[in-house]
Amino acid sequence: MLIRLAYAKNKTMPLLFATTGAVLLAMVLLSPLTTVHAADKTAVKVGIMSGEDEDVWREVVKQAASKGLTVKTVVFNDYNQPNEALQKGEVDANAFQHQPFLDNQIKVNHYDIVRVGDTAVWPIGLYSKKVKSVADLKSGAVIGVPNDPANEARGLNLLQREGVLKLKPGAGILATTADIIDNPRHIQIKELDAGIIGRSVPDLDAAIVNTDWALKSGLTKQERIAQEGIKNNPYNNFIAVKKENVNVPWVKTLVASYQNDAVKKVFDQVYKGTGITAW
Repeated sequence: MLIRLAYAKNKTMPLLFATTGAVLLAMVLLSPLTTVHAADKTAVKVGIMSGEDEDVWREVVKQAASKGLTVKTVVFNDYNQPNEALQKGEVDANAFQHQPFLDNQIKVNHYDIVRVGDTAVWPIGLYSKKVKSVADLKSGAVIGVPNDPANEARGLNLLQREGVLKLKPGAGILATTADIIDNPRHIQIKELDAGIIGRSVPDLDAAIVNTDWALKSGLTKQERIAQEGIKNNPYNNFIAVKKENVNVPWVKTLVASYQNDAVKKVFDQVYKGTGITAW
């Protein structure tokens, strides 16, 4: 009836109403299909860091395949890339970071990314090729620390625990060099990219190095003169996805594909005790 009345006044109106109706019908029909497609996803891309983790994820891929999920890993060499790729939809998940790192990335970049399943923890360490203990560090020694906020704070807290320096009360996991309130040995802090700091150890008196990067750089346990504690460590790594995907079935399958004995066995072989599974 509406179309007939409009037609009497303007012969172009039926086309307008018919087109509008078609668009609305298409929206109604396609919307639930899109939701079902997301829920039934059987192939995903996961961003990981290059190196030993690639070996671990080969086993994860096998475990996922046995559960009906195809996983393709996308390898990165820079800590700042995986979250950007996840936010843009270039990968469906990533597995490389701890919560303080993600919290800072969300604060700076407003990412809509959440934690869905723990993987492992790599206790950060202080490495040196020049001294055998923290006590041997001389006045004016140069110590390298990672230049990303989360890992720099982690390193500074380790230096405080070892009595090298003192931080402002309450600095905690957000500590920066500006929070150093006591430096009795006049230690010089040199900020370096986490990916190269391990290879810079010979040029420094000591350096705070993430354990995975220490392994990549050929550093040994004998060259680790201090290490953060493992109990109640806030730096457990995890699998992360965009918030909108938290409850889709493939996420649970992906987490289960990592958190199992087969992956733990490969993990322990690859990391040789430098990392510890954390589920």
